[in-house]
Amino acid sequence: MHSQMVLVTGRAHPVLAEEIAAYLGVELSKTHLRDFANGEIHCRYDASMRGADVFIVQTHGRSVNDALIEQLIMIDAAKRASAKRITAVCPYYGYSRQDRKATGREPITAKLVADMLQVAGAHRVVSVDLHSGQIQGFFDVPFDHLTSLPVLEGEIRKMAPGDLVVVAPDAGRVKVAERYSQHLGADLAVVHKRRPKGTANEVEALQVVGEVDGRRCVLVDDMIDTAGTICAAANLLSERGAVEVWAMATHPVLSGPAIERLEHSAISKVIVTNTLPLPDEMMTAKFQVVSVARIIADAINAVFEEASVSEIFGGDNLAI
Repeated sequence: MHSQMVLVTGRAHPVLAEEIAAYLGVELSKTHLRDFANGEIHCRYDASMRGADVFIVQTHGRSVNDALIEQLIMIDAAKRASAKRITAVCPYYGYSRQDRKATGREPITAKLVADMLQVAGAHRVVSVDLHSGQIQGFFDVPFDHLTSLPVLEGEIRKMAPGDLVVVAPDAGRVKVAERYSQHLGADLAVVHKRRPKGTANEVEALQVVGEVDGRRCVLVDDMIDTAGTICAAANLLSERGAVEVWAMATHPVLSGPAIERLEHSAISKVIVTNTLPLPDEMMTAKFQVVSVARIIADAINAVFEEASVSEIFGGDNLAI
């Protein structure tokens, strides 16, 4: 007998979870989450979890530590309620940039997060557009890596820009940008950048490799955090003669000076997905948000039905 699907959400991004539930045709199971006076989090589920296939949706949002701990507590509660299988659905995987030791005496926090999810009781993890594909190797349980490529690419096709150039804002995004350029039949360019030694959020864009003069450019990245990299790249493209510059990213982290930088940059349009909530005060005229809810819902359904997740994307979900 097939187990029952139970879909629950934390408080980081309930709107996305509700949209996922609508695509799946299920109701979100009621979860009581509250904070004690000292900041500790308490979780209790209304419905029985015994023998159920439980999917816990929680993006690691702007209060990343609270979101992560809340998901761990929800996983533990489901485990102790005798859930048959627990899948942690993390549209945005927190600490994903700390995936290696860049200098001495540093943690590899992406691995620590993987360990915590598994120790809490997750039997499987689902996430969208990891910053680094190697994070999958930090897990000893199945990991389903989804990609927002179909929805972002579809949005570009809908706007049908002519003479398009897909641009990687740094060397680390070249393979991703190349995949977009192949799908769109567009040319590819790369921005060479330098990060001054000892700095975390300062970037110098130095040179463009590729022909951008008189053309419309689309910068492709996995996330926009403080927007230093993507704005420096956009301004350099404009200096090199680009007629218009768009930015396209999966995760709108948008920390600190990001909005101000984007507003004063050469970027005319910013296309992002809803893996993270975008507050109204951040929604300027430049922003356009597309939903990954259907992609996540299809993946959840495939996991539940023991079907292939990769077939949903034709193999394009393999991390690069």
